[in-house]
Amino acid sequence: MVREITPAEVETLLDDEDPPLVVDVSTEAEFTIGHIPGSINVPLNDLVSHLGRISGAAHIVTVCPRGEASIQAVRLLSSYEGTKDARIESMVGGMNAWDGPVESDLEE
Repeated sequence: MVREITPAEVETLLDDEDPPLVVDVSTEAEFTIGHIPGSINVPLNDLVSHLGRISGAAHIVTVCPRGEASIQAVRLLSSYEGTKDARIESMVGGMNAWDGPVESDLEE
């Protein structure tokens, strides 16, 4: 079973002394348009080749536009040796449900 977390819970955790690692599995273009500040972009199709960037984190929250690809990411990360001890959760509803701050890498 995939653990899920609400956007409000994620926003609260990001203010903690030891916030979770937010892994946005959106495409690079989607991430550029808008993402949670401090998140890292590892598109779902590239996740396996970037596991080293994620391993060792104690708490990982996966994010995508609608909350579907992030569930797949949780399943994949949960099966990886380097993250087996981590708390791994998918943010319900994805960025469509996120009301917190958003960063954009679009040039103005």
